[in-house]
Amino acid sequence: MLPDIDSLALFVRAAELRSLTKAAEASHIGLAAASRRMALLEHRFRTALLERSPRGVDVTPAGAALLPHARALLIEVNQMQAEMRDHANGQKGALRILANTSVMTDSLPGDLATFSRANPDVRLVVEERWSDEIVRGVQAAEADIGIVVSDSPIDGLISQPYCIDRLAVVMRNDHPLAGLEELSFNHVLEEEIITLESGSSMTRLIAAQAVIAERTLQMRVQVRSFETICRMVDAGLGIGLLPSQAAQVLSKGLGLTVRTLDEEWACREMLLVFKPERAVQPSVARLLGFLRQRSAQTRDKRPVCDKAEAL
Repeated sequence: MLPDIDSLALFVRAAELRSLTKAAEASHIGLAAASRRMALLEHRFRTALLERSPRGVDVTPAGAALLPHARALLIEVNQMQAEMRDHANGQKGALRILANTSVMTDSLPGDLATFSRANPDVRLVVEERWSDEIVRGVQAAEADIGIVVSDSPIDGLISQPYCIDRLAVVMRNDHPLAGLEELSFNHVLEEEIITLESGSSMTRLIAAQAVIAERTLQMRVQVRSFETICRMVDAGLGIGLLPSQAAQVLSKGLGLTVRTLDEEWACREMLLVFKPERAVQPSVARLLGFLRQRSAQTRDKRPVCDKAEAL
């Protein structure tokens, strides 16, 4: 017999609030009913989950082991209810999209908004992740479509071009590099650099190019967002590296100088990746076709990338 979902939800609340009384109030039940639910749950697992004390409750070792499983199960139940609600409301279910930071600050939001207006029967669920995590998520069927940088290993997945971006340098207007007529990566390597944390494909690419140039990459600050990079640059902590489109948008309010890198390696292709069996589903095929059309419409307006043109 499976544990009761409401009892698991009560257990999670009690563990997080460190109080069965507060958990009962949050669950809109009485304390006596909450105590009985917890007793039945502990009887079901044949072990104590919470330790009671005058200060409240603490999870036992068994409760600590159960907590992440219970949270994950409640998230899945919530997603199931949301998807069934979509069907009840006439929608055909949710399409799950995992996208990297570059496209989340570029063309993707506008493209998805346009698709949603034209396809109100399809609900889109979008999550931002690093490219490597996206590939693993799509391979594990956690999402229908992923958007990753082209150098990501995509074993077992189909890909199609989506968009191109070029890396750019962001700096204060009074920085010495801002006045150069030609800016190269070698100039950048002389400076202290602000970039994304090491798990990002962009930072790995920059580090690899520094190795090829036989230079040391001076990464002074590593952060989790492009906006934070620009704010760190504005504060005078170094120069930033991020995709050109994101740099142009985010630097406007701060009055920063943006200069693209002309090296071939700095031009990056973004790919749509998906499992073959997902592509035949009507709503997935509809979104892929729409994004393919949008890619063709905007491709001539993007920077030319030799590697991308060959794809």
